[in-house]
Amino acid sequence: MTVAPHAPRRHASRRLQEASLNEAPALLLRRLRGLTSQRGLIWLACVPLALFGLGVFNLSAHAAELPELTLAFLSNNLFIFICAILVIFMNAGFAMVEAGMCRQKNAVNILLKNLIVFALAASAYWLIGFSLMYGDPVVSGWLFIKSTFFFFDPTVTPDMVKDGALVPSVDFLFQVAFAGTSATIVSGLVAERIKFKEFVWFSLILVAFIYPIAGSWKWNAEGWLNKLGFIDFAGSTLVHSVGAWAGLVGAIILGPRIGKFVGGKPMALPGHNMAIATLGCLILWIGWYGFNPGSVLSMNETVPYVAVTTTLGAAGGAISGTLLSAIRGGKPDLTMTVNGILAGLVGITAGCDSYSMVGAWVVGFIAGGLVVLSVAVVDGLKIDDPVGAWSVHGTCGIWGTLAVGLFHQGNGLLYGHGFNQLGLQILGVVAYAIFAIVTSLIAWSVLGGMTGGIRVHESEEIEGLDISEHGMEAYPDFAPSAK
Repeated sequence: MTVAPHAPRRHASRRLQEASLNEAPALLLRRLRGLTSQRGLIWLACVPLALFGLGVFNLSAHAAELPELTLAFLSNNLFIFICAILVIFMNAGFAMVEAGMCRQKNAVNILLKNLIVFALAASAYWLIGFSLMYGDPVVSGWLFIKSTFFFFDPTVTPDMVKDGALVPSVDFLFQVAFAGTSATIVSGLVAERIKFKEFVWFSLILVAFIYPIAGSWKWNAEGWLNKLGFIDFAGSTLVHSVGAWAGLVGAIILGPRIGKFVGGKPMALPGHNMAIATLGCLILWIGWYGFNPGSVLSMNETVPYVAVTTTLGAAGGAISGTLLSAIRGGKPDLTMTVNGILAGLVGITAGCDSYSMVGAWVVGFIAGGLVVLSVAVVDGLKIDDPVGAWSVHGTCGIWGTLAVGLFHQGNGLLYGHGFNQLGLQILGVVAYAIFAIVTSLIAWSVLGGMTGGIRVHESEEIEGLDISEHGMEAYPDFAPSAK
């Protein structure tokens, strides 16, 4: 057998242009005083590019370690990704409903609040909230923090692929969409008289701390309410009531808008554009197909059923809201049809996976009637809720949570399963109400104390927040209106 002679050892490269990628950095360091040469500068410029290439290679090598992507893995992650986008798009619906139901002079302010609130929510939830909601127990059942605390680990593991599980990035995107929804609810209750900066700060506090701590009690597997058996499938209480309680506290502290109550009687302050409010309602209805079916967290046989119960809840709410408004006022009220649809959607959300189709329609129908009555009660208490946000998200969020104890086919009272589930639902409603009220009261009070109050000056409110807060109008081609 012939053995090939060893290749002669090469002396270390003397010329930079002949150096290998491994040799180049050392030569560059030794020749720092000679970096004025053109070729040296070219090599130095190539270092970041080389490092980038190595990084891409490492990512590719990591990806190569994953098993072949399964159909379940791809379909589940694609489904939740689409649902997350639908829920995020609900911000457009909230903006249009709120702006349309409020006065022209405040349209820019309302649109900006609804636009910026998701940016705030995404940042606060990414930085802090996600850790508090899905971390490891610090106070068993009550408080959780991830070991890394900030951010989340986006690593995709082979087990995720094999099990068809959600990758962390998709899971986070879906969860942050819900967090943003909770903050958006507050905007409607404090509309037309709150300072913009104070609203921004409260939104950050809500999404970074209040909402995720509350949510962890149920949606973290180790949460105390989850272990007891409390049910809130997609957030009638966790998202909607928590946001509504926070907004209600703010509305009470702010007081009513100028002209809302005259001689102790509520006066109508009509919205300026019911066309966009109606379109916003339909956008929200469509977005709810991400909200509720997406909460299944996988693409399986439950998804289309949840979509149907969601539809029936909205339909029942629309019908009863319209009928009751016609009975009470003599003519059907479009604002109550809009709020009836939203009330039905909020009401169905807690138990949409466990109701019969008849039960789903009845739950929505009752919610649509409740929203009409709730608006009258709130006015009677002299609380100014410009768009009926408390009645939709608070009253009907509570109803939807309690309805699980009645209409749940596996645990509900009306199906012969006793009062146990209804008792757990009452416990959850009360616990979330106390927590949201106390924490929101502290947050609003501290913000008001630090900034000299959270309400704009009387003259600014009369002029309109578009001019006083932002120096612009939503409809500059039309004559400004102070109505």
